[in-house]
Amino acid sequence: MIGVVGAGAFGTALAIAEAAQGTEVRLWGRDAAAMAEAEASRTTPYLPGATLPPTLACTGDLADLATAEAVLLVVPAQATASFLAEHGAALPKMPLVLCAKGIDARDFRLQSQIAAAALPHATVAALTGPGFAGEIAAGLPTALTLACADGETGRVLQETLSTARLRLYLTDDVVGAELGGALKNVVAIGCGLIEGACLGASARAALMTRGFAEMTRLAVALGARPETLTGLSGLGDLSLTCGSSQSRNFRLGQALGAAEARPGGTVEGVATARAACKLGRERGVELPIAAAVADVLEGRLDVEGAMAALLARPLKSE
Repeated sequence: MIGVVGAGAFGTALAIAEAAQGTEVRLWGRDAAAMAEAEASRTTPYLPGATLPPTLACTGDLADLATAEAVLLVVPAQATASFLAEHGAALPKMPLVLCAKGIDARDFRLQSQIAAAALPHATVAALTGPGFAGEIAAGLPTALTLACADGETGRVLQETLSTARLRLYLTDDVVGAELGGALKNVVAIGCGLIEGACLGASARAALMTRGFAEMTRLAVALGARPETLTGLSGLGDLSLTCGSSQSRNFRLGQALGAAEARPGGTVEGVATARAACKLGRERGVELPIAAAVADVLEGRLDVEGAMAALLARPLKSE
């Protein structure tokens, strides 16, 4: 049995994908009444049109996950620390797979660092890469990165969680995989800003490319291997989210660039932009694109001002 903690769109999509192959899955959500309704109706408001497979059970009681072989934690990145502080002791003593993509805004820790501090004896992995919730739930072909420092546990999780439609590639570079998934959200907001402000496809391609260079510089400074960033968790996820309104980060940037109201929902790149800038300053890594995105998000610059500042930087070699 596989446990999935967090019944939002992505958590529900992963639960559906695992259960679609006949695996017993239990999906936990904080709102017990909503989970009972989902169990009865076999539908979820987070993925309209999706039907829950018969082997997927919805619950509001973490005790129902006690026999899980693995637990996927799919709460928002900024909620991971508080969730584990409150509920960590109730989770099964089995591998914990972290699925949020973000850096904690309060103390700038990665999700794996938060989990290691809260659950020092747990085996932790990270699941990240290019996958939209609706497509995963619909059974469309998807490939993701599974990162685990313990090679044997990683191989078991890879076998357990891979399905006919969801292919997992294994790495032991947890830091690189997590940073790829988190930092690409900042670049996706920037690309959305360009799209919303109608600055052109050329500008978006330039920002995406130079943003990838920034991602790699900071990730390497924080201990990642550069080749990890060229894989699914970095370049793959970047290419997906920098040109599609299915991405909440891109959609936020698009709205701000067009001077429209901010869309609702969790947008992980907002907190990560600020955290990336802080980490860059501490490590002496220049992050002009992340800084420009943070300035727009926090109202210090408008889109035209941010683009002008980037274009006015001293000329340099690529």
